[in-house]
Amino acid sequence: MMQRKPRLGSMAARPTGQWVRDDAYPKESTPVPWRLMTRSDLREVHSISLQVHTANPEDPSVFVERLRLYRTGCLVLEPGDKVSGYVISHPWRFKVPSKLNAHLGQIPRDADTYYIHDIALPESARGQGAGTEAVERLADKARRAGLATLSLVAISDSTRFWRRQGFRAVVDAGLAATRASYGSASRYMVRDL
Repeated sequence: MMQRKPRLGSMAARPTGQWVRDDAYPKESTPVPWRLMTRSDLREVHSISLQVHTANPEDPSVFVERLRLYRTGCLVLEPGDKVSGYVISHPWRFKVPSKLNAHLGQIPRDADTYYIHDIALPESARGQGAGTEAVERLADKARRAGLATLSLVAISDSTRFWRRQGFRAVVDAGLAATRASYGSASRYMVRDL
């Protein structure tokens, strides 16, 4: 006799003995496959950058330098055998975001924020929780480093995503020159930890 699989919305017993629809229970989520970036990932990372940031390209040397300066802040999303997203982040100075496509030289000793330079996910990798998972990993990293905020420059239409992650826009005339390198729609944003 062949057993039927329950249909979505079929009834299931709660531990209390009450019956509820089985789709009322949250589905178990699988961990998002973020891992540390390596030099061998840089070609794919740059390719994703050009795909995602058509109006804001960065030179491959920027990625090489960030990986050299702060490897633990550079992650790639690899759900299979192909990189499908990346994160570039590092400790930095509050309200002093780095200019787009610029080298840092070094991570400042007096860093007082954890700066998210980029989370890049092509359209095919969005909507699966990878961006939110990355932000939470970075928030944990910042807390462990004793930093009280996450900061970033939101570009294009990403402001809504960042607001959902707990960020707020900071208006400061001193940020205008740096923000200009990211485009007129950019916003400096902060999340308190």
